[in-house]
Amino acid sequence: MKRLSFLTAPVLSLLVLACGPNPPPESAATAAAVAPTVTAPPEPPVETAKTAEPTPEEKKKAEALKALEKDRAKMKADDEAEKARWTPELKAVAKALAEKSFASGKEAIKAAASSKARKPANAERDKYRHPVETLEFFGFKPTMTVLEYGPGEGWYTELLAPAVAKKGKLVATNGDPNGPADERSTFYAERFKLFLDRAPELYGKVETVTIDNKAPDVGHEGTVDLALIMRGLHGMVNAGKLDEWLATIHKSLKPNGVLGIEEHRAPENADPIESSKKGYLPEKWVIEKIEAAGYKLGGKSEINANSKDTKDYPDGVWTLPPTLKLGDKDREKYTAIGESDRMTLKFVKVAPKAAAAAPAKPGSADAKPAAAAPAKPAKK
Repeated sequence: MKRLSFLTAPVLSLLVLACGPNPPPESAATAAAVAPTVTAPPEPPVETAKTAEPTPEEKKKAEALKALEKDRAKMKADDEAEKARWTPELKAVAKALAEKSFASGKEAIKAAASSKARKPANAERDKYRHPVETLEFFGFKPTMTVLEYGPGEGWYTELLAPAVAKKGKLVATNGDPNGPADERSTFYAERFKLFLDRAPELYGKVETVTIDNKAPDVGHEGTVDLALIMRGLHGMVNAGKLDEWLATIHKSLKPNGVLGIEEHRAPENADPIESSKKGYLPEKWVIEKIEAAGYKLGGKSEINANSKDTKDYPDGVWTLPPTLKLGDKDREKYTAIGESDRMTLKFVKVAPKAAAAAPAKPGSADAKPAAAAPAKPAKK
């Protein structure tokens, strides 16, 4: 303490205050009272997520699915109605028809066309399609193996199957009925299968070939007498697969086998790619394309011509019967026109043209010496 003796009393007092013990902590209540009140900012309102507007492609797909669902519902209703129509008596009629032998193709198709087993509404279209005359023009016989491309709802199948059931064979192309349910090709395949399954008495012998549309192959190499493409050529063009189809059908035909074509006929100067989107094709172009694929035109017929068809409908050939795409709009007008103007063409399979041999190189073993030029006569 002696060392601090020089400090004055006031200074000592200051040191004591500065170095003294810490003050007691404030109580929680005191701290709370002293602490400023902090008000939390209001939470921003939660914005409702807006649904994005569908793109034109999405809208188109949705509309297509809606139409497909409607068609599938109609298909099921039609199937139930047809099943009810197939009474034991009708099945007996069908069985007798399929077991009958026919002397000619004309007789066979006439019998099938007039049979009670035929769907009643189908007979109403004979005045536009002339099945007896058309198949006679193609040279149809009940002993033939016939290939039917794209049978649709079975309009021609209904005639061909019983006609060849006894002595011939019918092969029909089809899609995969077990394919994706949202694809229209699956729907078409389903519908045709239901058609066949309803009446095994008539269609039990029909062979179906499931086709991959990306790489069509009908098989049956060299075994088919008559191949038929009835109002289906434009579909091949629209899919960009006409050449592939003509090639596989050519391979399936026997030598001198026949390809029968019935197709909606466009104006002569129409662009085939554009007109095919409306369901029509120019006849001259069709002939040139098919002949270039190894066929020769064997005949033309105007059996299925219709001069009333103006071929200028916004919705294409489907504006006319039987589709009547516009429904009740101008229905009487289009019904009065009737079904489309159609070309009916018969082609015969010919042997593919052999590739021209490449000229032999001079000096090679295959090279032939040039023929000597003829001597000029002596001048008189």
